[in-house]
Amino acid sequence: MESRALGRTGLHVSVLGFGCGNVGGLMIRGRPADRERAVARAIELGINYFDTAPSYGDGVSERHLGQGLKALRADVLVGTKFRLEPPDRLDIPGAIRRSLEASLERLGLERVDLLQCHNPIQAEQGAGDPGVREMLDAAGPALERLREQGKLRFWGITALGDTQALHRVIDAGTLHTAQVFYNLLNPSAEAEVMPGFPGQDFRRLLPHARAAGVGVINVRALAAGALSGVASRHAIAAPSVDPIASGPDYAADVRRAEMLQVLVRDGHAETLVEAALRFPLSSEAVSTVLLGYSDQAQLEFAAAAMARGPLPPAALSRLGALWRSFAAGAAPS
Repeated sequence: MESRALGRTGLHVSVLGFGCGNVGGLMIRGRPADRERAVARAIELGINYFDTAPSYGDGVSERHLGQGLKALRADVLVGTKFRLEPPDRLDIPGAIRRSLEASLERLGLERVDLLQCHNPIQAEQGAGDPGVREMLDAAGPALERLREQGKLRFWGITALGDTQALHRVIDAGTLHTAQVFYNLLNPSAEAEVMPGFPGQDFRRLLPHARAAGVGVINVRALAAGALSGVASRHAIAAPSVDPIASGPDYAADVRRAEMLQVLVRDGHAETLVEAALRFPLSSEAVSTVLLGYSDQAQLEFAAAAMARGPLPPAALSRLGALWRSFAAGAAPS
């Protein structure tokens, strides 16, 4: 499998990552044998980045991933996260340290390769999620101290929250990675979109990340399943999912996804899911596309899709008209 540089970290990651979250559900609700087979097969396919978080199944995902990697004696890259609740912001360094130590215990590791802030980031400090100055002046130095102690190698953010705040944090050049929301329903992290475009406008965050040497982990490539173009969900997947940075609800995302079937009819991909998986590879800023799985068949399909490389230029050109129709609220021609 192709690999790409993870920003300025010196690491190279497979273009397809292994997400262990609730949306796909395999690493939370899957049977032990199925989980271990999927992790083993992912490694055989060349996947070397595995992503989890304490909030995925209230620690269950971290424990299951740790058990699987230990059984396989696998040498892979592992990323997890921390979330700052309002009381934690009275002692941000202590909260991050406690969260990481609990994650390391569940994973059975002495360090993680990547630790990421899971909060949306706000422009100013307030009662809810952290602001830019808290991230740069409190969280950043705390994470650097944990690096010096050998408990993590690199740190980053989930690029959600106020758009200008995200630009300020990334442009500061202190963090190493960002999980960026970039998919066929919302390309604004790379492409300029028209006024009225549904979903958050990230105002070309990806070029900023690349300029700052920030490695990009692409998330929600399938919009939590909506880019399958169907509303039904796998039995082991999360039964319902709220959109992130796309439409007002999952049903609206599915309806817009159906409009994108023109990519299949025009011969640019065999299925809409394939097109959605290959789309993020068109950005040179993207290091890896993180996907959650419900079963091994989905893993095999995703690996085969990624092997076909980015969508062709003709498909990307066709997308421009489709996105303009999204902003206008009309069906594409």
